Amino acid sequence: MTKMIKTTGITRMYQMGSETVHALNGVDIEINKGEYVAFMGPSGSGKSTLMNIIGCLDTPTAGTYILNNNDVSHLTENELAEIRNREIGFVFQTFNLLPRATSLENVALPLIYAGYGKTEREEMAYQALENVGLGDRASHKPNELSGGQRQRVAIARALVNSPSIVLADEPTGNLDSKTSYDIMDLFQKLHDAGNTIIMVTHEDEIAHYAHRIVRLRDGLVETDTVNTEVRRAEVV
Repeated sequence: MTKMIKTTGITRMYQMGSETVHALNGVDIEINKGEYVAFMGPSGSGKSTLMNIIGCLDTPTAGTYILNNNDVSHLTENELAEIRNREIGFVFQTFNLLPRATSLENVALPLIYAGYGKTEREEMAYQALENVGLGDRASHKPNELSGGQRQRVAIARALVNSPSIVLADEPTGNLDSKTSYDIMDLFQKLHDAGNTIIMVTHEDEIAHYAHRIVRLRDGLVETDTVNTEVRRAEVV
């Protein structure tokens, strides 16, 4: 299998006043293309810090991070931004949609930074909305959509650039149970189509949609196990 991610001895320290916080204490992890992985752990375990480093939103204090055969451990802010836009699609708990922009405009946003022309951007964004079942909501603004529809728009935006990895940070955190099942069903279909998905969640039930569960504690990998009882979304 093609290795997508490899971290070796990743540490991350923050200075908070006079105190040094050790968020990560030497994390080694490998993720292959096409895997569906959930990061779990209590608050302060390091799971969000690890996701930020994997998502090129942050750099490690020490250690190496190889993404698609490139060492991205110590790149500049501009270089990281370029990698993010090309390689990674983000899905956030709070959706992070522009309130005055339409669904189409929100989804097309990453394509502006990627240098696509207006016509091509609109065509690609509309296709991405169609792929998540929201082609008929292209002209709607976020306040005209339900929570589940907003998350689908966010997923369409994450996928519009055909990224190597989809990173989802608590993707069902602001959704009710029925809508959460709908969104997990969509992630299931994305994985079935060959997408590499990494998800941070504190919900055991949601983590069990993933095929592999990595549990962190005190900045270290506590367990890394194959999920033998993968949940399938049963939307009624």
